Amino acid sequence: MCGRFTLRETAEEIGRVFEVEVVPRLAPRFNIAPTQLVSVVGVRVSDGIRVHQRLRWGLIPHWTELSQASDGKPPAGWIMARSETAADKPAFRDPFRYGRCLIVADGFYEWRREPDGSKQPFFFRLRSGEPFGFAGLWDRWRAGDGRVLVTCAILTQDATPELRIVHTRMPVVVAPSHYGDWLDPEQHDPEKARSVLRRSLPGSAFEVYPVSARVNDVSNDDAELIVPA
Repeated sequence: MCGRFTLRETAEEIGRVFEVEVVPRLAPRFNIAPTQLVSVVGVRVSDGIRVHQRLRWGLIPHWTELSQASDGKPPAGWIMARSETAADKPAFRDPFRYGRCLIVADGFYEWRREPDGSKQPFFFRLRSGEPFGFAGLWDRWRAGDGRVLVTCAILTQDATPELRIVHTRMPVVVAPSHYGDWLDPEQHDPEKARSVLRRSLPGSAFEVYPVSARVNDVSNDDAELIVPA
């Protein structure tokens, strides 16, 4: 499901891979978790230029009432959306047509349930070592007091045969050659968007290995987390 991921690349490398001119310098992250800010690439409708933004991970639909939050705080939102059904679900229907984005990462974690009931974390990264883009959706939520929060979710799909030994689902990683198709602000046809998702990167593109259970604790955020166990 990808409940945690990493982003350790330099601003220059992110800019090169995603063809974005301005990317802020960010501290390396080894354990990005839901409700935290994540790096997102989208397209400005006014001029078609790709831009980098920082959004909150956990999509809150624009129609969500503040009363649905606890103690007046924003709800956690959806961190994942199934790519097969997102276009038809109320929470994701509009973002699937008008709010597609790429959530920047260079690795992610999945957990495999072991025979003894424990869960073993595994780390996934491209064999090329390059950063990549999860297929993402974003939406803008306005609280009753006027606060605006822009949030996002990662689309998932059935795991490929190579990765199914760890988990039945995996994030959709958009092939770089289809970044433009996925981000196209003029394209509102759900079926054409789905066709991009069906051409995501294959499981064979990834290196996979077990890592320490320290990743289970969100307060741990260091390079030791991605060292093979």
